[in-house]
Amino acid sequence: MKTTQPATIKQQTSNIDNQPSTPSAVALQAYQGHRTRGVGQDEILPLLPLVRKIARRAVSYLKPPLSFEDLVSAGTVGLLKAARDFDASQGAEFKTYAYIRIKGAVLDELRRASLLPSGVNRQIRRALETSRQIAEQTGTPPTDEELAETLGIPVAEVYALFESARARHFVSLEALHEEQPALAGLLATAPTEAPHRLLEKAELIEELTQALQELDERRLQIIVLYYQQHLTMKQIAEVLEITESRVSQLHASALFCLSVRLESWKDDG
Repeated sequence: MKTTQPATIKQQTSNIDNQPSTPSAVALQAYQGHRTRGVGQDEILPLLPLVRKIARRAVSYLKPPLSFEDLVSAGTVGLLKAARDFDASQGAEFKTYAYIRIKGAVLDELRRASLLPSGVNRQIRRALETSRQIAEQTGTPPTDEELAETLGIPVAEVYALFESARARHFVSLEALHEEQPALAGLLATAPTEAPHRLLEKAELIEELTQALQELDERRLQIIVLYYQQHLTMKQIAEVLEITESRVSQLHASALFCLSVRLESWKDDG
């Protein structure tokens, strides 16, 4: 009698998210023969949707030629390296360890793709310094239109700078050890920490709260919906009845405004 062979990893991964076989499956096949610590397919396969979830969270920060599947592939490699290196004697759960390695791999891929030409970095620094000067003179950050006029460039170029700055600072916005972005952690209830850490966080939250209050209503809505309610850009666009690209612009603009305020606070501190 002919016995039915269990499905290979490549066959099983083709069913994840109803997606066809991708570089993730190739990476998983390459993993065969490299298991050294007893982490098997039964532990790896359930975490493949987590790879896509982490990659999907970073989609808004993508810049060509990097694609969503590139992030999925990088995250899958991170998962496989986690399986290869995992040491159960350290007391951590494999899922927790794998999450850190997956997210680290995705962030590394984004970091490599977010390297900006020196000219763009100079423009970003100029925009930041100009915004700080205007905020110091007027007490409030400039509008996007005011910043564009002061810099002598079209508003569209200002938004392009905002999005480049957002991509550059993505790693600082994402905490490797947390499920949600660092900013989301500040907007939510903080866990119990050491007293000096609580004091530092309290000061930062106070400054962040003030900075948020200086945002206009639309940008504040986007920050809250994205970081506190965990909606995607597409979902926010539907809620606010604007285009997804406009949500992305306003999100980048809001982060730029917050970074100007928090950088000033850090320098004063």
